Amino acid sequence: MAGKTSKTKETIEERQKQWEASLAKWNKEYGERRKQFTHLQGRVPVKALYTPLDGAERGFDFLRDVGYPGEFPFTRGNETSMYRRQYWEMSQYSGFGSASETNKRIKELFDRGLSGIFIAMDLPTQIGYDSDNTMARKEVGKVGVAISSMEDMERIFEGIDLSKLSSVKTTANAIAPVWMAFMLGVCEKRGINPNSFHVCTQNDILKEFASRGTQIFPLKPSLKFATDLLEYCAKNLPTWSPLQFSGEHMMDMGGRQTDSMAFALSNAIQYYEYVLERGVDIDEIAPKNEILIAGREEDFFGDIAKFRASRRMWARIMKDRFHAKNPESMKLHMCGFGAGAPLLRQEPLNNIVRITLESLACALGGTESQNLPSFDEALCTPSADAARVAMRTQQIIAYESGVADTIDPLAGSFFVEYLTDEFEKETMAMIAKVDKKGGAAAAIEEGFFQQTILQAAYEYQKGVESGDIVRVGLNKFAQESHIPWPAFKGNPEEEENQKKRLKELRARRDNRAVRQTLGDLKVAAKKSENVMPYLIKCAREYATIGEIFDTMREVWGEFHARSQIF
Repeated sequence: MAGKTSKTKETIEERQKQWEASLAKWNKEYGERRKQFTHLQGRVPVKALYTPLDGAERGFDFLRDVGYPGEFPFTRGNETSMYRRQYWEMSQYSGFGSASETNKRIKELFDRGLSGIFIAMDLPTQIGYDSDNTMARKEVGKVGVAISSMEDMERIFEGIDLSKLSSVKTTANAIAPVWMAFMLGVCEKRGINPNSFHVCTQNDILKEFASRGTQIFPLKPSLKFATDLLEYCAKNLPTWSPLQFSGEHMMDMGGRQTDSMAFALSNAIQYYEYVLERGVDIDEIAPKNEILIAGREEDFFGDIAKFRASRRMWARIMKDRFHAKNPESMKLHMCGFGAGAPLLRQEPLNNIVRITLESLACALGGTESQNLPSFDEALCTPSADAARVAMRTQQIIAYESGVADTIDPLAGSFFVEYLTDEFEKETMAMIAKVDKKGGAAAAIEEGFFQQTILQAAYEYQKGVESGDIVRVGLNKFAQESHIPWPAFKGNPEEEENQKKRLKELRARRDNRAVRQTLGDLKVAAKKSENVMPYLIKCAREYATIGEIFDTMREVWGEFHARSQIF
């Protein structure tokens, strides 16, 4: 048998040399269509053809590196039967205007087959301001729903049976512990066991320092605040996920695929190191993990490789670095997020194709849930029609295309396995760089994450402006004039309505109890206690998000950006 294998390899090597000679002759006579072929955002040169020799050169081992679904290192998926048992969770990123408007949109999506809710919040809420704060002027309800107190959260879920939803998620980061406290308060008031359904918040504050910029406190108290929620959920809320670390936002800011994933995994490592210092066992917290991981239609096969490689890397990090014993700790739970950054305002209907490719990559890569942007998202908050098309896109891929019929259908592809290996190699090399700098927090304080992302964004923009990176409808096949697209607009009176509701809330609540709970919170923050129990008491008394964060700002201070440009 060994002799036959050796003979087969010699035959392939001989045939490849013949083909390469033919290719060289052909290119000399006719030329290649393009000069540069790369994947993973320009980091990995792509050859014209891949054969078994590429795997042999890398020492590729199928059982070690790919294996079977539901088995370490989970390259092919976390579950044995994957989509054969059930499709991925189909959810929608939604939220705008008032809690009542968001409630109406969620119910519409639920009627169309929604199985999970992913709530977007407006900017004032994300950075801990009430809707009537002067800092919130003209921003209330604009990029998400305004949530100033637990009362707004109650209105969002009014008439919605939480037990029928597969999950409730949010992109809350700087305010994540307070958002979770509000959610617990809703459960308590409605008599719902909070562990009867799944709740997830990002709580990835390091990513905010590196890319989005909605951090409230300086870095150290911010990390302490995030870790409070991790510890509380590990001890009290087994079905709630207190950390959805994200590479998507760093990639949307312009970071390369491999760098963004390396930074996301380094952030997760940092959080777990912090929570382990509090005596939490890795197998108590790691199974709760989720990652928000984006698909980009610009790098279809690179995305599929990214999903597969990321599961494998996480499994090995959990086993080798953290010495996890529970196989559930080694599974990277993926929320596939369709990237909004590549969408164009020019000819917005073309974005349906881009979003379809993102969704298809998520399905072929085995993500456990999907959230897709809407085709008009480059123009406005998604309209109801555009949100419906995004939901139908997932459903058509799941129920009509056949891609979910077999598990990890691209496994064994010489090209995809090569990209998967290259993604892992590049990403782990960057994680090693971060480790040498003292970990994610130290690297962010140094500006390393920011500088790396901005440099990649600069290079990408240069490619778009030069035409080396093709964007159909923008720098190629562009029309001289564009037909105006009717952008969705929210209720212009909503800001005043929200202010009125806040005034009425403050008038009818027990303000003495509010002052007491805020005072207790301040004392706990000064003593560096876990503040989650105190936040829950504040939520019960309808303390507002602004009141809560103003209290903690007095203790921990407020973040101020450095003046230098990285």
